[in-house]
Amino acid sequence: MSRQTAAVDCTSMLRDAIALHQAGRLIDAEPLYRAVLAAAPDNFDALHLIGVLAHQQGRHTEAVALIGAALAQRPDEPVGLANRSAALNALRRFEESLADCDKAIAAKPDHVDAFINRALALKELNRAHEALASCDKALRLKPDSADACNNRGLALIALQRPADALASYERALALDPHNAEACNNRGLTLYELGRIDEARASFDRAVAIRPAFAQAYWNRAQAMLLAGDFEQGWRAHEWRLKAHPELQRAFAQPLWLGDRPLAGKTILLHAEQGLGDTLQFCRYAPLVAAQGARVVLEVQKPLVDLLRDLPGVATVVARGEALPEFDLHCPLLSLPLAFGTTLESIPAQIPYLHAPERALAWDARLGSKRPRIGLAWSGNAGHKRDRARSIPLYALLPLFDLEATFVSLQKDVRAADAAVLKQTAKIVDVSTDLDTFADTAALIAQLDLVIAVDTSVAHLTGALGKPLWLLLPTAPDWRWLTDRHDSPWYPGARLFRQNATRAWGPVVARVRAALQELIARSS
Repeated sequence: MSRQTAAVDCTSMLRDAIALHQAGRLIDAEPLYRAVLAAAPDNFDALHLIGVLAHQQGRHTEAVALIGAALAQRPDEPVGLANRSAALNALRRFEESLADCDKAIAAKPDHVDAFINRALALKELNRAHEALASCDKALRLKPDSADACNNRGLALIALQRPADALASYERALALDPHNAEACNNRGLTLYELGRIDEARASFDRAVAIRPAFAQAYWNRAQAMLLAGDFEQGWRAHEWRLKAHPELQRAFAQPLWLGDRPLAGKTILLHAEQGLGDTLQFCRYAPLVAAQGARVVLEVQKPLVDLLRDLPGVATVVARGEALPEFDLHCPLLSLPLAFGTTLESIPAQIPYLHAPERALAWDARLGSKRPRIGLAWSGNAGHKRDRARSIPLYALLPLFDLEATFVSLQKDVRAADAAVLKQTAKIVDVSTDLDTFADTAALIAQLDLVIAVDTSVAHLTGALGKPLWLLLPTAPDWRWLTDRHDSPWYPGARLFRQNATRAWGPVVARVRAALQELIARSS
């Protein structure tokens, strides 16, 4: 075959590949792109477009490499830069994505996709005002861009403007009724606004549009569980492992979901998410042991000492350490599904955790003044819902004129809170002595009450059977359900919820009134 004939064949194959790609036939297009590259390894269009195809199929690392190989030939190609930025965003490499977007815009100042991708990168870099401006620029260039409206909604959520975000998602869906991302984001915003039934319907629509949309399935599961629909919710909750593949464990041993006998078997129960999740769901370990299994429990290192004496557990291993031999495994958050848990059958034999003997050392240190009130006002700053669930310490100042001993249960104190803590002599700060959760448990054992936001300290308090007052945002995490002031997970808990204003002031006022009554009764 002559070089001219080969060039014609490559051109024809590339044209056919592009046609299939544009028709959404990605599986059929890819072999043609690869055939072109076999004949012409430096073909810019084939490298670029097979990279775009890889991104569309979720192979983002490969996409960055392929588009990068194309850009090595044309470093300032704006379309290629914008497409690589999209793959970099998917890999959470936001600084690199932003650099690509800025370079694309420098080459082509009216490149709409570059502004859209730039907005997402800026939002994730906590530069939400700039993200909003980037979306607005994209919409000035292309007023009918559903993707720009969608990303504008994300920026508005970051700016804590959910009503405006909802309007942006509605606009995106009016422009593109089949935009699954906008449907999913609309559902998340409705969830944040406390409109749970509408949120669930929006997630339903998202998965109808995109049947393999794992994140939307998982979001829908959380809406189901929040509404108390455990029968469907636990099954749907398994989508979390597809939405976040990093949570999956590549064990050769089978997954156990209550589908086979355990007698004589060794089963590994393993933590997968936050410390609070582990503290809440380790309660199932005794139930697993009661079926005749030898239970190995793998948890985060700060929890090892506390959980060594959990009934039914033969061995506790810190995550990352070598595991003993086992026959089956189950993530802790899959145990409610394995046991067919309903609202009525939640295992709530409280306490199921116990403070170590060193608890008595705290008694002398805290003194005799009662009541002793523990405080935990913020959780993990990196948590996706931190803004909703954490409270600045200054918001709790109305409590501190009451006659009580207030004790900080915060291991990590944010800079703004540290300044308040220094100025507030009413709070005993022992954070330097809280090395593990066993230390925190020992301290909580000597308190009369813990007032906390939705964080691991709240779960620890509940598991120890100590009185807990939990401060919840308008749209709480699914485990706290809706429209109730108690918790079937922790019978000793009392829930104080935000109202539709999403403000903490009224919540703290109710807590203060209740605390005043408690102090009056105890005096």
